[in-house]
Amino acid sequence: MMVIARPIWSSRRCCKRVAFEIFLATAPGLEAALAEEARALGFASVIAVPGGVTFTGGWPEVWRANLAVRGANRVLARIGEFRAFHLAQLDKRARKFDWAAVLRADVPVKVEVTCRRSKIYHAGAAAERISRAISETRGAPEGGEGAIRVMARIEDDLVSLSVDTSGEPLHRRGHKEAVGKAPLRETLAALFLWQCGFDGSEPVLDPMCGSGTFPIEAAEMAAGLLPGRDRRFGFEELAGFDTGAWQAMKGDIAPKPVSVMFHGYDRDAGAVRMAMANAERAGVAAFTHFACQPVSALVRPDGPPGLVMVNPPYGARIGERKLLFGLYGSLGEVLRREMRGWRVGLVTSDGGLAKATGLPFLPPGPPVAHGGLKVTLWRTGPL
Repeated sequence: MMVIARPIWSSRRCCKRVAFEIFLATAPGLEAALAEEARALGFASVIAVPGGVTFTGGWPEVWRANLAVRGANRVLARIGEFRAFHLAQLDKRARKFDWAAVLRADVPVKVEVTCRRSKIYHAGAAAERISRAISETRGAPEGGEGAIRVMARIEDDLVSLSVDTSGEPLHRRGHKEAVGKAPLRETLAALFLWQCGFDGSEPVLDPMCGSGTFPIEAAEMAAGLLPGRDRRFGFEELAGFDTGAWQAMKGDIAPKPVSVMFHGYDRDAGAVRMAMANAERAGVAAFTHFACQPVSALVRPDGPPGLVMVNPPYGARIGERKLLFGLYGSLGEVLRREMRGWRVGLVTSDGGLAKATGLPFLPPGPPVAHGGLKVTLWRTGPL
C-alpha cells in the first residue's frame, strides 16, 4: 500500500502549530551535548540519535532552531515519506508529492539520496528521478547557486523526504571573516564549552586563540547574542515563508549585560589582529581582550576564576608531533602555576599529547569528527 505523508508547510498555515519531526545534525560524538542544549532551549521531545538530535515542532521551531541553537551543523525538516520498490514507482510517487507546498518555482533545487537495505540501491538514479519530478511538476530549476537541498533517505523501501532549512552550514555565523590555520568550527566550540559547564557567568581564556573562536563564542553566549542573528537561511527561500513573523522572532531577545571578560592570546600577531576584527564584527569587542604573547608569558587575569579553553596544534596538520610534547608540557606547567582555581578544557586528536601536560584530567569525552580527524575534549576540575 502506498503511504504518502502530506507536506508539512503550506502558504496558508506556515506559522500554525503543525507538528512534525525536526533533525539537528552534529558531528558524531556530540549528540548528547546537542540534546542537552536543545532541551535547555525549550524544544519538545528531544531525542539524541546517531548524527544528531530529533524533536517535535512546527515551522516556528525550525526557524528558532536555526536562529538559536549553537551546536547544530544543520536543521532538517522531515516533509513527508512514501514507499517505493523500484525506480518507476519512485518516479510516479515523487510526481504525486505536493512539492508546491514546500518549494518555490523560482528557486533551484538539488536532490541528494542515500539508499540502505532497499530494492532501490542506485542513489544517483534515484536522485535523478526525484529531481526530474520536482522540475517537471513544480518548475523549479535543477541545481545551481543558492539551490535548496532536498534529501531523500531510502531505507527498507521507505522514502523519507527532508529539506535542508539552513542553507550555508550553521557554523558560518557571518562574523568570522578572518581565520587562521586549522580553525575550530564555532558549532564545535559551543558544544565543548557546554560540556565544560560554561553558562556565561565566568571568564574564559584561550592561551592559543588563533582567530578567537573560543573567546568570541563564549562572549556571545554570555551576552545572549543569538548565533544566527546576522545571516540568511535556506528556509527564507521556501514557499509560504512569512517575513514578518521571522523578523518578529529575531527581535524577541535583546543582549544581556556582561560583567566578565573573555581573553585570547596568541604568539602570532596576525592571528591576534584577526581575532580582534572578528570580535568587532560579532559585537563583543567591549568584553573581549586579545593580545600577542607566547604561552610562557601567560599570567592569571584579574577577577574570578573561570575556564581555560585551548585547541593546541595536534601534529597531524600543524607542527611535528615529536616537537609538540615540549609545547604541551610547557602549557601544562604554566596553567598549573598561573591559573589556580580555573578549570581547563583541552581539545586534541592525540591523547598522548594531552597527558604530556601533566594536568589532572577527568575521563575524556567521546572522539568527535573534525576536519578528517577525531578530536577529544579533555577536562579538569579547578586546578
